[in-house]
Amino acid sequence: MNKDSPPDRSRSGLSLKARLGLGAGLLGLATLLTAAMLVTGMARVSQRLDTALAAETRLEQYSALSTQVSTFIVVAAEAIQRGLPPETRAARIDGIAATLDRSFVMLRAGLDAEVAEAQGLDEQSRRATQSLGLARMQALFRSTRDGLVSETEDRDRLRAYLDTFASGFEPLLAGAVNEEKRLRAGILAGIEDLRRSLTLAAIAIGLAALALCAGVYFGLIRPQFRRLDALRDAARRIGLEEFDIALPAGPRDEIGALSAETARMAQALAARAEAVARDRAQLGEIIRQRTEALSAANARLERTDEDRRRFFADISHELRTPLTVILMEAQLGRQGDDPAPAFATIEARAQRLNRRIDDLLRIARSETGQLALETAPVALKDLLSEAEAETRAELSNAGMVLDAPDAAPLTVTGDRNWLRQVVVGLIRNAIRHARAGGRLRLELREDGGFGEIVLTDNGPGIAAEDQARIFDRFAQGGGGNAQGFGLGLALARWVIEEQGGSIALQSPLPRDAALGNAAGTKISVRLPLDRG
Repeated sequence: MNKDSPPDRSRSGLSLKARLGLGAGLLGLATLLTAAMLVTGMARVSQRLDTALAAETRLEQYSALSTQVSTFIVVAAEAIQRGLPPETRAARIDGIAATLDRSFVMLRAGLDAEVAEAQGLDEQSRRATQSLGLARMQALFRSTRDGLVSETEDRDRLRAYLDTFASGFEPLLAGAVNEEKRLRAGILAGIEDLRRSLTLAAIAIGLAALALCAGVYFGLIRPQFRRLDALRDAARRIGLEEFDIALPAGPRDEIGALSAETARMAQALAARAEAVARDRAQLGEIIRQRTEALSAANARLERTDEDRRRFFADISHELRTPLTVILMEAQLGRQGDDPAPAFATIEARAQRLNRRIDDLLRIARSETGQLALETAPVALKDLLSEAEAETRAELSNAGMVLDAPDAAPLTVTGDRNWLRQVVVGLIRNAIRHARAGGRLRLELREDGGFGEIVLTDNGPGIAAEDQARIFDRFAQGGGGNAQGFGLGLALARWVIEEQGGSIALQSPLPRDAALGNAAGTKISVRLPLDRG
């Protein structure tokens, strides 16, 4: 047998997974040992470095304390020598004394923290001894300060306080400094010893890890490469859609199971290739159906474009009529003796044309949010009178009668100009579509906190299928005989709803509410009453 051939599980007693797991476990154990050693070593080094830095910091603090004590002695000695009164002497000493107190507080805080964090009885005792020495220094300083700021003016007594402090404080400070230096030296020596120990341990673990890696590779991993190469060739052939593969038999371990699964996969892919061919045919059918749907959508777009062309044709009609009248009246005025009536007609038609252009602009802007409404209290009775006066000539020319029963005064909140144009537009819409009925009724009523304007005509009504879209922009009711370009109700709904109201349509009307024998149409506009 070739030395690279994989051992049978029956001879090794362990599966490939177990052997790989064992090798990985050993490598992982070596890694964990290395990591643990590094973490522990770094923690100990960090702890010792922190202690050394704390000792160095205290040495600096002790040095500063020594300087401050010297200053304190000089200041006190000068005050005693000059025989200053107690108040002046206390004022001079208190400044440097406050600085010394802060230094003692800082040193005390550092030592207390280290006493709390110290490990082992010896370490705690050493820290406590340092803390006790500091307490003695502080007590000596405070007793001396209290003596120096007392009310006595006896120079000998004050010098005795100062001499006692100078002779007693210096040994205590020197002892504390020497102890800190010994502590720092011992810590640095310990760090060096720890570094050597960690270096030797790292070298030993590294050599053991190298030997373990070599054993795992040559004894476990390399024998499996040949079997994996065979699987790689099989996968390459499958990628080329060559599904008639034959893998050699081998040990019944994990790689053997993978070989068997690869053979079954090749068979499944062969079956799947046949299914894909069938799915491709189905996909072609789906594409055909989607193409038909897209064609239908294009047809709808063409109808939309046709509506757009019709809209522009309607605009041309609406604008051409007043322009024609203006031209005719201009010619008559130029030929006649009295041009005043012609100019009056020209002015009226020009104003109507201008209002029509304004309607178009307002409709276009209302859908982009560019139109601003200015709300204020509006008297509906006056508003309806203005709308009736504005449309009186058109009603007369159409042979229609507008009945406007007297009503109680109601005030709503809204834009007066737009509300008037809405009512005028509704009347003109009724003139256009219900001329044959001959009658209109414009009523004003109050209903549940709203002011309601109701316009009823005696026209042919609006078909049910047209009522759902009668308020849409450019929609036209009345079938093929409708005139105008359908902007009035779209604009009216937008204006009313923006002001907190609503607009509704009813057709045909009940007989008791109709104006005649025709079906009739009723449009109701509701606006919130002004509560101011």
